[in-house]
Amino acid sequence: MGRPKGDPVDGVLLLDKPAGLTSNAALGKARRLLGARKAGHTGTLDPLATGLLPLTFGEATKFSADLLDADKAYEARVQFGVTTATGDAEGEVTARRPVTFDRAQIEAALLRFTGQIEQVPPMHSALKRDGRPLYEYARAGHSVERAPRPVTIHAIDVLSVDAQPDAPPGAAGSVRVTLRVTCSKSTYVRTLAEDIGRRLGCGAHLSALRRERVGALLLERAVTLEALEAQAPEARAASLLPADLMLGALRNVDLEAAMAQRFLHGQRLRLAPAGERAAHRGGERVRVYRAGTLLGTGLLDDGLLVPQRLIDTAGALATSPR
Repeated sequence: MGRPKGDPVDGVLLLDKPAGLTSNAALGKARRLLGARKAGHTGTLDPLATGLLPLTFGEATKFSADLLDADKAYEARVQFGVTTATGDAEGEVTARRPVTFDRAQIEAALLRFTGQIEQVPPMHSALKRDGRPLYEYARAGHSVERAPRPVTIHAIDVLSVDAQPDAPPGAAGSVRVTLRVTCSKSTYVRTLAEDIGRRLGCGAHLSALRRERVGALLLERAVTLEALEAQAPEARAASLLPADLMLGALRNVDLEAAMAQRFLHGQRLRLAPAGERAAHRGGERVRVYRAGTLLGTGLLDDGLLVPQRLIDTAGALATSPR
């Protein structure tokens, strides 16, 4: 067997993904710049979209799934009065309709899209059907049945409303509205834009999308690929953040040395007498430390700590519980 390519780089990179690049391509570029042996991401962004894309390296990849379920926040530009074949700016224009609503009317319409709603996943998406992504069917000119899926829209705020008078001759001008959308996982903002346009009777498509937040991770802390490339190779690791950044929603448990060794060997630990009422049905997921070093995550139920995902302590990240 050959030697694994790359170095044992550990940590989280908050990347500001540019438009026109797939998430996998962005991951590949960052991985090469860091010289990392193992890398992953925590959910994709469409090529059209920009903004926060958390990337994980080394031991941090064990916790990538923690961000898949996290809420997201986006700044979305929606073009009303124009529909496209894909629901975004990359698709061919399929219809133009006059826009007659004012700001008060759109804000009233948005109330109908907050809370738990159902969405039909778009054909131009990576969601798979019979092992094939839906966009492959769409590119072949086929449409397949998609069941509606529940998602939660926590808030939609109108940031600006701008008239767009530059429509073709004989066509009504469109209106561009910038929204901030805070939503649950698996929400298609493109579909949300189309559904709002349909509700207002003029149609719409998503013209631009920028992700600002994933869970507690913010775009303000992100770096661009250009900035990473401009750094000296030995300085790039300074852009990496600790793995427990993705575990901020979990309570931390600190172990003394002997218990920590047993935990790292996968042993269950009795931390409190049995019979105490569990705080969470089925147990509470916690992050586990020894003297400020993350050891992994575990399930704490009725005083019993069961190891789940463990850090390789040879490459463990020195962190402070937060």
